[in-house]
Amino acid sequence: MSTMNSQVLAWLAPRRGEMEALLQTLVDIESFSHDKAGNDRVLEALQAFLAGDGVAFERIPIEGFGDALKVTVGAGAGNAHALMMGHRDTVFPTGTVAQRPYRAEGDRAYGPGVADMKSGLVLIAFVMKAFAETKSAPYPLVALFTGDEEIGSDTGRPIIEAAAVGARAVLNMEPGRASGNVVSARKGGFWMKIDVTGTAAHAGVNHQAGRSAIEALARKIPRLHALTDYGTGITTNVGVIAGGIGHNTVASWASAEFDVRLVEEAQRAPIVAAIEEILAADDVPGTKATGTMMSHRVPMEARMSADLLARYQAAAAEIGFSVGGEFTGGCADSGFTAAMGVPTLCGLGPVGEKAHTEDEVCHLDTLVPRAQAVAATLLSLA
Repeated sequence: MSTMNSQVLAWLAPRRGEMEALLQTLVDIESFSHDKAGNDRVLEALQAFLAGDGVAFERIPIEGFGDALKVTVGAGAGNAHALMMGHRDTVFPTGTVAQRPYRAEGDRAYGPGVADMKSGLVLIAFVMKAFAETKSAPYPLVALFTGDEEIGSDTGRPIIEAAAVGARAVLNMEPGRASGNVVSARKGGFWMKIDVTGTAAHAGVNHQAGRSAIEALARKIPRLHALTDYGTGITTNVGVIAGGIGHNTVASWASAEFDVRLVEEAQRAPIVAAIEEILAADDVPGTKATGTMMSHRVPMEARMSADLLARYQAAAAEIGFSVGGEFTGGCADSGFTAAMGVPTLCGLGPVGEKAHTEDEVCHLDTLVPRAQAVAATLLSLA
């Protein structure tokens, strides 16, 4: 059924300038993951924009990180809702905005988090506003804004999972790919802190009494890296190492940060078992290695996005652009909801490039059509 005559899409059509204005407001608020005050200011800006008849808010306090904001438009007892998600935090330390605030050059907007994912927050806000202003939500629409996705969603995950219970679909507004595609599958994974202990000794006077934690770690790293299997999509990477107190002392400690990416959840248990075997190996007698799991991300498998992708593609075609589904090695909150068995599609935000860099960019011409495509997809689920 065609949605092109929808009053929601008509409401969105002339909003490019307003969407960019809200984007500038959000980008120019610092919201590093560990900056609770900044994260909460972004929340308050979104709530102020969305405030109006027929819009309900629930602010969920979180200690130490940005609060979560749940917004509901529409009603219908027993009628399954659709959930739109977005995270307010960015990877950029507080003070970055002062150095390079929002700026636009033609179709391109720059600034910390402009694509990942403040433009996605703008898209959610305008879609919710469109349904509220036109009073045309065909079933309950829920938007959830969290504040710690970039550091693993430890506080956000239970809130996301609770919000997704009973949902007919989840749409995550992470940035659209540089190709213009949406994300139909994502890797999951985890990162681990590895700690190795040994025995210190003077490197010249009493070398034989030492047990080098650095040597033990160095012997383990090649075996950890050898767990990478491009054929199955598993990748491993020791990205940070540290240890010892000086060149003339046998190191009594060493540590590493270790990243693992998975395509399917079934791969997790075997890879964890292999890592534990490597850490337990007695590479240097008298040393001991332990691993502490620091974050846990669930893959978003393609089978969970297939129907939604087809609906989104049909909506996009009506609006006037073509789009494909794309696999990415990056993790996101969409993995949590897909693992619950809820149909989930990701990368539905405006098209962006070079996330997490000084050159991060959002393509402003995609703000309106991508919002219309999301709105049309929601209508198709009625």
